[in-house]
Amino acid sequence: MEFLGEVTIAPITSTIRDISSEVLLAREDGMPRECAVNLDHIQTVSKDKIGSLITTLRPIKLSEVRSALMFALGF
Repeated sequence: MEFLGEVTIAPITSTIRDISSEVLLAREDGMPRECAVNLDHIQTVSKDKIGSLITTLRPIKLSEVRSALMFALGF
């Protein structure tokens, strides 16, 4: 969808709160150190604000992201 100028993202942080709206990532996920995706802080931003690709998540992690997002949205 090249015509879209914005994307919805979830920030990744080294602050791990161990809550249901987070997904832990580690070196085996392509990250330099342990961190967490915060699905309770999703936001839509301009593509111009995004840097290069960090990692591509494995299906198991994508499933965890889906569950954490559903929790964050109250489903």
